[in-house]
Parts: sequence; structure tokens; C-alpha cells
Amino acid sequence: MERANPPASFAARLPEPLQLLGAPLHPVDLAHAAELVLAAATDSGPARLIVTLNPEILLRAQGHPELATALAQADLSVPDGIGVLWAAGRAGLSLRGRVPGVELSMETLKLGGPKLRVFFLGGRPGVAEAAAAAAQRRWGISVAGCHDGYFDIDAEGDAVVGQVAASGAQLLLAGLGERQELFLHKQRDRLGVGAMMGVGGTLDVLAGTVKRTPPWTHRVGLEWAWRIGSDPKRWYRFPRLVAFVVLVLRRVRRGSAGS
Repeated sequence: MERANPPASFAARLPEPLQLLGAPLHPVDLAHAAELVLAAATDSGPARLIVTLNPEILLRAQGHPELATALAQADLSVPDGIGVLWAAGRAGLSLRGRVPGVELSMETLKLGGPKLRVFFLGGRPGVAEAAAAAAQRRWGISVAGCHDGYFDIDAEGDAVVGQVAASGAQLLLAGLGERQELFLHKQRDRLGVGAMMGVGGTLDVLAGTVKRTPPWTHRVGLEWAWRIGSDPKRWYRFPRLVAFVVLVLRRVRRGSAGS
């Protein structure tokens, strides 16, 4: 099945990226970012990797050359977390606001509607199917396929990649935790999709197994604080955020945060 051509190609709509801690960062708002993801999904060009940058990914990339390369070669990187906006401000970079991964996923599905074929990959068994069913009911998208995230990449990765490639999906939403960006980067030429995006816990939100934080936390950028404070299992993230702040301040003092 041929992909429908969008009004303008992905490349024509993409602004020049800024640089933050070695990773590209595109100055786009939510509406523009969703248009870009949809354009990438429906373009006839190469597979595009979309990354939703947050402090933890940037911090891990500092000591992980493969992940750093994956981020550096992303086709679209958006500021997911309030910490990224703070870091960008300290580095003298001008952005257009946050683009949370959950909201970007939903806005793209809404824009694509029935013409968009989506593969849902990630979560516990049953979560991807529930997320796909919810998205289909809400926006009318075409479900190309589903697979849970509980697979061994070395032993089962090829089979999963083959399933995605054979599905005819245009967009791949992958909720694979800390391994998602590296997995997508390594497999981008084999997945057979127009766009692929690491979406973290978005599939759980769509499936209804995890509730979104209260609206006021979205407005002030404190979803991370709500999640950490309401779930002791997430307290391990707080030291990472502190380490990110320290990293940014050190790089700002050296004049290298925006590089």
C-alpha cells in the first residue's frame, strides 16, 4: 500500500536544530512537532527517528557513546521535560515550549486519523493491544499491529523487527523504556516505517493502566515531581535529576552546554 503524500515533506517543514549537551533540539511547539511526525510517517523518504528529550536521556548519553550517537542522529528531537527547557535556557537557547511525548503521540494520532497506520510496541502483555484499541476508538487510526515490550532484544529482536516491517505501518510508537532510542536507531533501516518514536509510558496512558498526572502539573511542568512524590518506586529518579542539574551548571560554566 502506498503512503499518502502530505502537503509538504518532512524536510521542508523541519527547522534548523539547536544543540544541547551534544544532542540536537528542534525549536518547535506541539502543533508543529505533530505535523512533522505525520509528515515523516507519510513521506516516501527514509525512516525518521523522533526523540522526546528529557533530562534522564541526556544524562545517560554522557556516558553511553552508542546512545549519544543515536540522539545525535535523530531526525527530530523535541523538549519533553521541563528540565530540558531549563537547561536550554541556561545555555542561552530559545525554544518554543515543551512538547511532552504523551501529547505529541496523541496529537499525531489525531491528525493522522483513519489514514494513518500505526504499530504499537511496548508495555506489559496486553497493554499495546489496549492502547491500540483506545486510539482506534478515539481517532479512527488504522492499527497495523501490536507487540508487548517484554522480549529479549538479542534473542527475539529480529522477529519483532520482522513483524513491524511486514505490518505496513507508517508510524511506530515504541514504549521500551531506557532501551527504546537505541533499539530504534539500530533498526531504523529494517523496520519499514516512515517514522518511529520512543514514547516511554504513553502506551500505558492510552491503555488506561496508568493515569495522567493532574492538569495543573502539566501547566507548570511538574509532572515529574508528582510522579516521584506519589510513587516510591520512582524515587530512584530524583538523584538522576540532581546529577543532570549539576552537569548542566558545570557545562554552562565551561561554555559548552549548548554544544
